[in-house]
Amino acid sequence: MRIDALIFDLDGTLADSIADIGEAMNAVLAEVKLPPHSLEAYKQFVGEGAENLARRAARAALGLDWKLASDEGLPRPLPELVESYRVQYGKLEHANSTPYAGIDAMLDGVVASGRKMAVLSNKRDDFTRHLVKHQFGRWPFVDVRGERDGVPRKPDPTAALELALELNVLPARIGFVGDTPIDMGTARRAGMIGIGVLWGFRTRAELTESGAQFLLERPLELLPLLR
Repeated sequence: MRIDALIFDLDGTLADSIADIGEAMNAVLAEVKLPPHSLEAYKQFVGEGAENLARRAARAALGLDWKLASDEGLPRPLPELVESYRVQYGKLEHANSTPYAGIDAMLDGVVASGRKMAVLSNKRDDFTRHLVKHQFGRWPFVDVRGERDGVPRKPDPTAALELALELNVLPARIGFVGDTPIDMGTARRAGMIGIGVLWGFRTRAELTESGAQFLLERPLELLPLLR
């Protein structure tokens, strides 16, 4: 199985950003007089865009089933909660987001191997680009993309296949590296190689059940897959 290029998820894969996400969303919950959540809880809420994050956090704080995609009973209309979250998140300017241990050496190794790289996140596009520039600006990503109007979020394969065209590599030779079932679903639907990471937000069982073809316990374990 040859890997000629890599597409990386961002939150939970390259960057440990859960503290910023949790702090911003907890500030929104405080605005509407709801209790905060732990960072461990946010690891379950994230991965499918700000709308799902805000809905899940609010429903869980209200004691409702957070896995149910319903806006009934929310303390404010969902678009208002999302906008408040984005304001709070923007204020933090990624102050508590850092690369996971070993990511720097892994990215150096990918560059040395001659493989092209890109980033695809369900975080809003401007936040995605800012975080990558702030923490990973010294590596030559062909493109960095987040959530954009008119383009469906992961696990829809549209954005991943657009990046394959930019990388000029067949999807079957692209490794899609991520930490959630959403990422593995994206890889499967795009015909890419799903590479799950175990240092992120979800479990080995979740990644295996969602179709991960490889599982990495540490970042440097990616490099032997490129030989």
